[in-house]
Amino acid sequence: MADLNQRRQRSEFQSKIKILLSTTIKAKPELVPSLLKLALNDAMTYDKATKSGGANGSIRFSSELSRAENEGLSDGLSLIEEVKKEIDSISKGGPISYADIIQLAGQSAVKFTYLASAIRKCGGNEEKGNLLYTAYGSAGQWGLFDRNFGRSDATEADPEGRVPQWGKATVQEMKDKFIAVGLGPRQLAVMSAFLGPDQAATEQLLATDPQVAPWVQKYQRSRETVSQTDYEVDLITAFTKLSCLGQQINFEAYTYPVERINLSKLKL
Repeated sequence: MADLNQRRQRSEFQSKIKILLSTTIKAKPELVPSLLKLALNDAMTYDKATKSGGANGSIRFSSELSRAENEGLSDGLSLIEEVKKEIDSISKGGPISYADIIQLAGQSAVKFTYLASAIRKCGGNEEKGNLLYTAYGSAGQWGLFDRNFGRSDATEADPEGRVPQWGKATVQEMKDKFIAVGLGPRQLAVMSAFLGPDQAATEQLLATDPQVAPWVQKYQRSRETVSQTDYEVDLITAFTKLSCLGQQINFEAYTYPVERINLSKLKL
Protein backbone atom coordinates (compact mmCIF):
# COMPACT_ATOMS: atom_id res chain seq x y z
CA MET A 1 0.00 0.00 0.00
CA ALA A 2 1.10 3.56 -0.66
CA ASP A 3 2.48 5.62 2.21
CA LEU A 4 1.16 9.06 3.16
CA ASN A 5 3.49 10.87 0.77
CA GLN A 6 2.52 8.62 -2.12
CA ARG A 7 -1.18 9.06 -1.38
CA ARG A 8 -0.71 12.82 -1.43
CA GLN A 9 1.10 12.62 -4.78
CA ARG A 10 -1.65 10.47 -6.29
CA SER A 11 -4.38 12.75 -4.95
CA GLU A 12 -2.73 15.88 -6.36
CA PHE A 13 -2.14 14.20 -9.72
CA GLN A 14 -5.73 12.97 -9.90
CA SER A 15 -7.04 16.44 -9.05
CA LYS A 16 -5.13 17.93 -11.98
CA ILE A 17 -6.54 15.25 -14.28
CA LYS A 18 -10.10 15.93 -13.13
CA ILE A 19 -9.78 19.68 -13.66
CA LEU A 20 -8.40 19.15 -17.17
CA LEU A 21 -11.09 16.61 -18.07
CA SER A 22 -13.86 18.80 -16.66
CA THR A 23 -12.69 21.82 -18.65
CA THR A 24 -12.32 19.81 -21.84
CA ILE A 25 -15.72 18.12 -21.55
CA LYS A 26 -17.44 21.42 -20.75
CA ALA A 27 -16.09 22.73 -24.07
CA LYS A 28 -17.31 19.62 -25.95
CA PRO A 29 -20.51 18.46 -24.21
CA GLU A 30 -21.66 16.63 -27.34
CA LEU A 31 -19.01 13.97 -26.59
CA VAL A 32 -20.50 12.99 -23.21
CA PRO A 33 -22.43 9.97 -24.62
CA SER A 34 -19.30 8.75 -26.38
CA LEU A 35 -17.20 9.01 -23.21
CA LEU A 36 -19.81 7.15 -21.17
CA LYS A 37 -20.02 4.31 -23.67
CA LEU A 38 -16.22 4.13 -23.99
CA ALA A 39 -15.96 3.55 -20.24
CA LEU A 40 -18.78 0.98 -20.35
CA ASN A 41 -17.59 -0.97 -23.39
CA ASP A 42 -13.97 -1.06 -22.26
CA ALA A 43 -15.02 -2.62 -18.96
CA MET A 44 -17.70 -4.91 -20.39
CA THR A 45 -15.15 -7.11 -22.15
CA TYR A 46 -14.58 -8.74 -18.74
CA ASP A 47 -15.00 -12.52 -18.69
CA LYS A 48 -15.44 -14.03 -15.22
CA ALA A 49 -14.55 -17.57 -16.30
CA THR A 50 -11.10 -16.62 -17.59
CA LYS A 51 -10.71 -13.46 -15.47
CA SER A 52 -9.64 -11.65 -18.61
CA GLY A 53 -10.64 -8.38 -20.24
CA GLY A 54 -12.30 -5.62 -18.29
CA ALA A 55 -11.42 -1.97 -17.72
CA ASN A 56 -7.96 -2.27 -19.23
CA GLY A 57 -7.85 0.34 -22.00
CA SER A 58 -7.97 -2.28 -24.77
CA ILE A 59 -10.67 -0.29 -26.57
CA ARG A 60 -7.92 2.07 -27.75
CA PHE A 61 -6.70 -0.54 -30.25
CA SER A 62 -8.12 0.04 -33.73
CA SER A 63 -9.09 -3.62 -34.10
CA GLU A 64 -11.40 -3.27 -31.08
CA LEU A 65 -12.56 0.30 -31.62
CA SER A 66 -13.71 -0.58 -35.16
CA ARG A 67 -16.13 -3.28 -33.95
CA ALA A 68 -19.84 -2.71 -34.48
CA GLU A 69 -20.57 -2.18 -30.77
CA ASN A 70 -18.01 0.64 -30.66
CA GLU A 71 -19.30 2.55 -33.66
CA GLY A 72 -19.19 6.31 -33.12
CA LEU A 73 -16.70 6.23 -30.25
CA SER A 74 -13.63 7.44 -32.14
CA ASP A 75 -14.31 11.12 -31.35
CA GLY A 76 -14.48 10.33 -27.65
CA LEU A 77 -11.20 8.46 -27.83
CA SER A 78 -9.63 11.37 -29.72
CA LEU A 79 -10.58 13.67 -26.84
CA ILE A 80 -9.04 11.21 -24.40
CA GLU A 81 -5.84 11.08 -26.47
CA GLU A 82 -5.69 14.87 -26.45
CA VAL A 83 -6.09 15.07 -22.68
CA LYS A 84 -3.67 12.18 -22.08
CA LYS A 85 -0.94 13.96 -24.02
CA GLU A 86 -1.26 17.01 -21.80
CA ILE A 87 -1.44 14.95 -18.61
CA ASP A 88 1.65 12.94 -19.52
CA SER A 89 3.58 16.17 -20.14
CA ILE A 90 3.12 17.25 -16.50
CA SER A 91 3.25 13.86 -14.78
CA LYS A 92 6.18 13.22 -12.47
CA GLY A 93 5.23 9.59 -11.96
CA GLY A 94 5.02 8.34 -15.53
CA PRO A 95 2.29 8.39 -18.17
CA ILE A 96 -1.30 7.78 -17.14
CA SER A 97 -2.71 4.47 -18.33
CA TYR A 98 -5.48 4.44 -20.91
CA ALA A 99 -7.40 2.20 -18.49
CA ASP A 100 -7.39 4.96 -15.87
CA ILE A 101 -8.08 7.94 -18.10
CA ILE A 102 -10.97 6.22 -19.92
CA GLN A 103 -12.72 5.57 -16.60
CA LEU A 104 -11.86 9.01 -15.22
CA ALA A 105 -13.28 10.57 -18.39
CA GLY A 106 -16.45 8.56 -17.78
CA GLN A 107 -16.56 9.91 -14.24
CA SER A 108 -16.17 13.48 -15.48
CA ALA A 109 -18.92 12.90 -18.03
CA VAL A 110 -21.25 11.63 -15.29
CA LYS A 111 -20.48 14.66 -13.12
CA PHE A 112 -21.18 16.92 -16.09
CA THR A 113 -24.65 15.40 -16.50
CA TYR A 114 -25.35 15.78 -12.79
CA LEU A 115 -24.35 19.45 -12.85
CA ALA A 116 -26.30 20.10 -16.06
CA SER A 117 -29.39 18.64 -14.39
CA ALA A 118 -28.94 20.93 -11.38
CA ILE A 119 -28.59 23.96 -13.65
CA ARG A 120 -31.78 23.02 -15.53
CA LYS A 121 -33.64 22.76 -12.23
CA CYS A 122 -32.50 26.30 -11.48
CA GLY A 123 -33.98 27.62 -14.70
CA GLY A 124 -30.67 27.63 -16.52
CA ASN A 125 -28.91 29.77 -13.92
CA GLU A 126 -25.37 28.34 -13.81
CA GLU A 127 -24.42 29.97 -10.51
CA LYS A 128 -27.51 28.67 -8.73
CA GLY A 129 -27.11 25.27 -10.38
CA ASN A 130 -23.54 24.98 -9.11
CA LEU A 131 -24.71 25.95 -5.64
CA LEU A 132 -27.51 23.36 -5.76
CA TYR A 133 -25.13 20.62 -6.86
CA THR A 134 -22.58 21.58 -4.21
CA ALA A 135 -25.21 21.61 -1.46
CA TYR A 136 -27.22 18.55 -2.47
CA GLY A 137 -25.05 16.73 -4.97
CA SER A 138 -23.22 13.45 -4.71
CA ALA A 139 -19.59 14.60 -4.74
CA GLY A 140 -18.88 12.85 -1.45
CA GLN A 141 -19.93 9.46 -2.86
CA TRP A 142 -16.97 9.15 -5.25
CA GLY A 143 -14.42 8.14 -2.59
CA LEU A 144 -14.06 4.46 -3.54
CA PHE A 145 -13.96 5.25 -7.25
CA ASP A 146 -11.16 7.77 -6.66
CA ARG A 147 -9.11 5.31 -4.61
CA ASN A 148 -9.23 2.76 -7.43
CA PHE A 149 -6.58 4.67 -9.35
CA GLY A 150 -3.76 2.64 -10.83
CA ARG A 151 -5.29 0.40 -13.49
CA SER A 152 -2.98 -1.46 -15.87
CA ASP A 153 -3.24 -1.30 -19.66
CA ALA A 154 -3.85 -4.31 -21.87
CA THR A 155 -1.20 -4.91 -24.52
CA GLU A 156 -3.65 -6.11 -27.15
CA ALA A 157 -7.33 -5.96 -28.04
CA ASP A 158 -9.74 -8.06 -25.98
CA PRO A 159 -11.54 -10.96 -27.74
CA GLU A 160 -14.55 -10.21 -29.93
CA GLY A 161 -18.12 -11.11 -29.05
CA ARG A 162 -18.04 -10.01 -25.41
CA VAL A 163 -19.94 -6.72 -25.71
CA PRO A 164 -23.47 -6.41 -27.16
CA GLN A 165 -24.53 -3.76 -29.63
CA TRP A 166 -26.57 -1.95 -27.01
CA GLY A 167 -28.76 -0.14 -29.53
CA LYS A 168 -29.78 -3.41 -31.19
CA ALA A 169 -29.74 -5.81 -28.23
CA THR A 170 -32.88 -7.06 -26.54
CA VAL A 171 -33.41 -6.26 -22.88
CA GLN A 172 -32.74 -9.91 -22.07
CA GLU A 173 -29.40 -9.77 -23.87
CA MET A 174 -28.48 -6.64 -21.94
CA LYS A 175 -29.54 -8.21 -18.64
CA ASP A 176 -27.53 -11.34 -19.43
CA LYS A 177 -24.40 -9.31 -20.07
CA PHE A 178 -24.75 -7.27 -16.89
CA ILE A 179 -25.34 -10.44 -14.88
CA ALA A 180 -22.31 -12.09 -16.50
CA VAL A 181 -20.01 -9.39 -15.10
CA GLY A 182 -21.58 -9.40 -11.63
CA LEU A 183 -24.21 -6.68 -12.02
CA GLY A 184 -27.96 -7.02 -12.55
CA PRO A 185 -31.28 -5.41 -13.59
CA ARG A 186 -30.91 -2.62 -11.03
CA GLN A 187 -27.49 -1.61 -12.38
CA LEU A 188 -28.72 -1.93 -15.97
CA ALA A 189 -31.51 0.55 -15.22
CA VAL A 190 -29.35 3.08 -13.40
CA MET A 191 -26.68 3.02 -16.13
CA SER A 192 -29.14 3.65 -18.95
CA ALA A 193 -27.28 6.82 -19.98
CA PHE A 194 -24.20 4.70 -20.77
CA LEU A 195 -26.06 2.61 -23.34
CA GLY A 196 -26.68 5.24 -25.96
CA PRO A 197 -27.20 8.92 -26.67
CA ASP A 198 -30.99 8.82 -26.14
CA GLN A 199 -31.51 7.91 -22.49
CA ALA A 200 -35.29 8.33 -22.70
CA ALA A 201 -35.58 5.88 -25.61
CA THR A 202 -33.30 3.40 -23.84
CA GLU A 203 -35.38 3.56 -20.68
CA GLN A 204 -38.59 3.12 -22.65
CA LEU A 205 -37.17 -0.16 -23.96
CA LEU A 206 -35.85 -1.25 -20.56
CA ALA A 207 -39.26 -0.57 -18.99
CA THR A 208 -40.79 -3.35 -21.08
CA ASP A 209 -39.00 -5.89 -18.89
CA PRO A 210 -40.73 -6.67 -15.56
CA GLN A 211 -37.40 -7.07 -13.73
CA VAL A 212 -35.93 -3.80 -14.96
CA ALA A 213 -39.08 -1.64 -15.10
CA PRO A 214 -39.38 -0.92 -11.33
CA TRP A 215 -35.80 0.34 -11.25
CA VAL A 216 -36.28 2.49 -14.35
CA GLN A 217 -39.32 4.09 -12.70
CA LYS A 218 -37.46 4.57 -9.42
CA TYR A 219 -34.61 6.45 -11.09
CA GLN A 220 -36.93 8.51 -13.26
CA ARG A 221 -38.75 9.66 -10.12
CA SER A 222 -35.44 10.36 -8.41
CA ARG A 223 -34.22 12.54 -11.28
CA GLU A 224 -37.34 14.68 -10.87
CA THR A 225 -36.42 15.56 -7.28
CA VAL A 226 -34.17 18.48 -6.35
CA SER A 227 -31.24 16.32 -5.27
CA GLN A 228 -31.88 13.14 -7.36
CA THR A 229 -29.96 11.39 -4.57
CA ASP A 230 -31.09 7.79 -5.18
CA TYR A 231 -30.20 7.99 -8.85
CA GLU A 232 -26.83 9.63 -8.34
CA VAL A 233 -25.66 7.42 -5.48
CA ASP A 234 -26.74 4.17 -7.16
CA LEU A 235 -25.12 5.20 -10.45
CA ILE A 236 -21.84 6.02 -8.72
CA THR A 237 -21.92 2.68 -6.90
CA ALA A 238 -22.60 0.70 -10.10
CA PHE A 239 -20.05 2.64 -12.14
CA THR A 240 -17.38 2.18 -9.47
CA LYS A 241 -17.80 -1.58 -9.58
CA LEU A 242 -17.84 -1.62 -13.37
CA SER A 243 -14.73 0.56 -13.62
CA CYS A 244 -12.55 -1.99 -11.82
CA LEU A 245 -13.60 -5.18 -13.62
CA GLY A 246 -10.58 -7.34 -14.31
CA GLN A 247 -8.18 -5.04 -12.48
CA GLN A 248 -5.73 -5.39 -9.63
CA ILE A 249 -5.19 -1.78 -8.61
CA ASN A 250 -1.62 -0.57 -8.16
CA PHE A 251 -1.93 1.85 -5.26
CA GLU A 252 1.60 3.15 -5.84
CA ALA A 253 1.02 4.09 -9.47
CA TYR A 254 2.09 7.62 -10.50
CA THR A 255 4.18 8.13 -7.37
CA TYR A 256 7.79 9.23 -7.49
CA PRO A 257 10.72 9.58 -5.12
CA VAL A 258 11.09 12.93 -3.40
CA GLU A 259 14.56 14.40 -3.35
CA ARG A 260 15.76 14.52 0.22
CA ILE A 261 17.87 17.32 1.62
CA ASN A 262 21.19 16.20 3.06
CA LEU A 263 21.34 18.27 6.22
CA SER A 264 24.96 17.28 6.85
CA LYS A 265 26.06 19.21 3.77
CA LEU A 266 24.27 22.40 4.70
CA LYS A 267 26.47 25.20 5.99
CA LEU A 268 25.19 26.75 9.17
